[in-house]
Amino acid sequence: MQITRFELYKRVCDRPLSKVAPGLGISGTQLAALCKRYQIPYPGSGYWTRKSLGLPAELPMLPDAPDETIEVTLSAVKTRKMRTPEEGSGRKTRPIEKPRRPAHHPLLYGVEEHLRNTRDVKYGEFLRPYKRILPDLISSEAALLRALSIANDLYLALDEQGYRVHIAQAADNLHRIHVKEQEVERKDRLYGRYYSGSIWAPDRPTIFYIDTVPIGLALTEMTERVTLRYLNGEYYREDSKLIRSAKPWQLTHSWTTEQDMPCGRLRVVAYSPKKGVDWSMSWQETEQQLLGPQIPRIVETLSASKKDLRRLMDAEDAAEAKRKKEWQEQWERYERQEDARKTVQALTDSRQQLAEIIESWGRAITVERFFADAEERLKSTNGERRQRLEERLTLARAMMQGIDPLDFIESWLAPEERHHSKFPEEASAQLNNRRA
Repeated sequence: MQITRFELYKRVCDRPLSKVAPGLGISGTQLAALCKRYQIPYPGSGYWTRKSLGLPAELPMLPDAPDETIEVTLSAVKTRKMRTPEEGSGRKTRPIEKPRRPAHHPLLYGVEEHLRNTRDVKYGEFLRPYKRILPDLISSEAALLRALSIANDLYLALDEQGYRVHIAQAADNLHRIHVKEQEVERKDRLYGRYYSGSIWAPDRPTIFYIDTVPIGLALTEMTERVTLRYLNGEYYREDSKLIRSAKPWQLTHSWTTEQDMPCGRLRVVAYSPKKGVDWSMSWQETEQQLLGPQIPRIVETLSASKKDLRRLMDAEDAAEAKRKKEWQEQWERYERQEDARKTVQALTDSRQQLAEIIESWGRAITVERFFADAEERLKSTNGERRQRLEERLTLARAMMQGIDPLDFIESWLAPEERHHSKFPEEASAQLNNRRA
C-alpha cells in the first residue's frame, strides 16, 4: 500500500495511532516506527485527552522534507502453537485487577468550550454562557480550569461509590435552589453594574441518587468585597498591577468604589432538589485549606445524610398529600357553591325572560288592536285621503314585529337549558324549594 508523507501526517493527526494502524494493515508499533523513520510527528495521548474534554490542544508541526511516497508493507499474521492440556495447566493466571476509573468524568466532556462561549462580561466577572443545559458549575474565566478539576474529582469520587452524577431530566420535577455566592454573607449585595448583576445558572440541577433519594450538587466560585478604581472608562481592582504601577497624575480624575468580585476560592453546595424539602450543606475553601483534600469527607458526609434526607422527604410527601386533599375538598365545596349559584341564577333569569315575553305580548296585542281599529275607521273614508292612509297604514304595519305568541315562547330558555348542573339531585331539590 502506498501513501504520501503529508497524507499520513493528516491521518495520524485526525485519529490516534491505534485507530489509524488497522486501516493500513499494520500494528500501532509499526506505524509509530514508520512515522519516526520519515520524520512525521504525531500527537501523544495527552492531546487526545485534552481534546475529549474540550480543552485547547496544539498539533505538532510537520517538518520540511520532500513529500515522498511511502510504501506500507502489510504485517504478517503470526500463527500460535496450540498448547496441550498439560502445558495449559501449568500456566499462571493473572490476578483480576480492579478497573481503573476514567481520568475524566463523562458529564464534563466539552463543558469548558460551552462555558467559554459566553456573553460579554467585565474583567473578573462570572462567565455567562449561552447554553443553559450544563453541569452546575459557576466560575470566572481565571478559576475555570481549577473549578473543572474539582468538579471532575468530586464526580468521580461519587461514581466510585455507585452514585452516578448527571443532569436532571425535565420530567423529574426537581428544582435548583438559589446558591449564595458571597464568601462572607452580608446584608447587602454589590455584584455587577448598579449592584444588581445577575449570575448565570443552569436550567436544570446537577444531581445524583442515593438509592431513591436525590441530592443536588452545585460548585460555585465565591465573591469577596473588594475596592475598585475607575480609570480610563473601566473599573480595576485597587490591588491590580495596572493601578499599583499608575503614576499619581494618572489617578487625578479617578475614584474608588466597593463591589463583590470572584475571589478564586470555591464552594460545594449539596441540597435537596425536591420542592418543599429545606435541606442543604456546603463546604468551602479558605486560604489555609483547599477544597480538593476535602472531597473524601464530602462524599462520606453525603452518604451518611441519606436517612435524614429520606425522613424529610417522607414528611414533605405526607404534607403534600394532606395539602392536596384539603385543596381538592376546598375545590369541591367551591364547585358545589358555584353550581348552586348558577342554578338559582338560571331560574331567576328564566322567570325574568318569561315576564318580559308576556309583557311584550301584551304590547303586541295593543298594537294589533290599534291597526284593527284603524282599518275599520278607514272604511268610512274615501277618495284620495283613503288611498294615502292605506299606504301609510301598510308601511306602519311593516315596521312592527310579528305578534304570533309561538314566536315569543320559542325564544324563551328554561332554567335547565341555561345551566346543566354537575350535581342534579342537589339542583333539583334547590329548584323545588325556590318554586315553592
